[in-house]
Amino acid sequence: MSYSNPNNDPTNPYRSADVPKDEKPQPASTIPYPMNDLPRNDERTQASTNPYQLAYTPPAGGQSPHQSSYGPPAAGQASPYGPPASQRSGRGLRTGSIIALVVAILLVLGVGLFAGWQFGHSSSTVVADTSSAFQQGTSKPAAIPALSGNNMQTVQEDVVAAVRPAIVQINVTTAQGAALGSGVIIDKQGYIVTNNHVVNGAQSVDVVLADGSTQHNVKVVGTDPTDDLAVVKINPPANITVAPIGDSSQLRVGQDVMAIGNPLGDTQTVTHGIVSALGRSAQETAPNAGNGGGIGGNAGSSITLPNLVQTDAPINPGNSGGALVNLQGQLVGIPTLAAINNQSGAAANGIGFAIPSNRVKFVVPQIIQNGKVTHTGRAGLNVTTASVDPQIASQDNLAVDHGALVVNEDKNGAASKGGLQVGDVIVQVDNTQVSDATVLGDILVNKTPGDKVAIKVYRGNQQMTLNVTLGELQAQAG
Repeated sequence: MSYSNPNNDPTNPYRSADVPKDEKPQPASTIPYPMNDLPRNDERTQASTNPYQLAYTPPAGGQSPHQSSYGPPAAGQASPYGPPASQRSGRGLRTGSIIALVVAILLVLGVGLFAGWQFGHSSSTVVADTSSAFQQGTSKPAAIPALSGNNMQTVQEDVVAAVRPAIVQINVTTAQGAALGSGVIIDKQGYIVTNNHVVNGAQSVDVVLADGSTQHNVKVVGTDPTDDLAVVKINPPANITVAPIGDSSQLRVGQDVMAIGNPLGDTQTVTHGIVSALGRSAQETAPNAGNGGGIGGNAGSSITLPNLVQTDAPINPGNSGGALVNLQGQLVGIPTLAAINNQSGAAANGIGFAIPSNRVKFVVPQIIQNGKVTHTGRAGLNVTTASVDPQIASQDNLAVDHGALVVNEDKNGAASKGGLQVGDVIVQVDNTQVSDATVLGDILVNKTPGDKVAIKVYRGNQQMTLNVTLGELQAQAG
């Protein structure tokens, strides 16, 4: 893997280049679409707090298979369920009630666990180049002519011919029924990248190749819930076609792209559009019990996916884990989400999101080599926070009615080393106000490990500013 370094700066080899210099990352809050819950069995539910629909086809009945717990924290890692008794604050903060409220209404945002990520530059964590993990296919890809003024259709046809054989349908059997998604063959050894939410909770996974042949009970090599990525492996056929992975940092708004996948089970479907925006952030939210769709994690918990590629190429249930390709036939993104219009209860037309290929090149080789992600390359405070509102402030006698309340922290993490304590309310990072835990996550999306930030907190009635050096986001078990 050649980690993107568009500035040719040897001191910053891990700097994210998914967002061009003239494009600024835009947090999820800037996408002005009302909230709506995830659909179940193509039926729309009442308004909730999730403006996005995961682009996979959910099981036929019952609750989603994607509601399993992330599991207990690793040794030395903060628990998302509140601090131990020895860490409880005596300054009017009733930690027990906070924890109960967090569990009851699922408002915990695990900052440093689920949010605040970006590729690291000037990072104290050295991440190895793992590009050698990918091996090119044995079959020579079809030649794709350069785009000129009058050959658009020819180029599109040649791109489809070259890439479509590398797109597979993934059929998943769960305790609740059957579901399906898409995947992309990215290595001649038979490794396929898809979304974590496609295979999470699966009892069995079958892969249907482009030629119609099916491989049953394929192996899930590993998952990365925080990036919503996963890898499965098939027995590679002799003529395996591998999708070449492009450099998503070279994408530009207005550029033509195509999405290839299996929407609604219609295999090998191709849709066309443009890159609508770069550097978007969006939240995936696990559903409440009984609602279909979702991600791995406790019902109502969420992760923030940063630096997404927004496209108007139609992305529908079943497209999850498929390919977003450029007109050179290169994989530049993994389609994952579509925005939902609450007024109509349907997916908002032309607003889809894909995980950029540079993140795939960073994460997937780690999964292939280790079965998991060992280095996230993303910034984290290593704390768990909950949003503060007037009700919480009154209930727990807090000095402010907004901000992000530190519920728990890793004693060896960045926040603890910087002087933050359980019970502190974060109200500002550098020059940006923090109204709630979600805003804190949006701020951290634009930070990298090793960055120094000034964090303003209320500790009881006392206001103070702490200088914190951000650490690396902890990798989460699949």
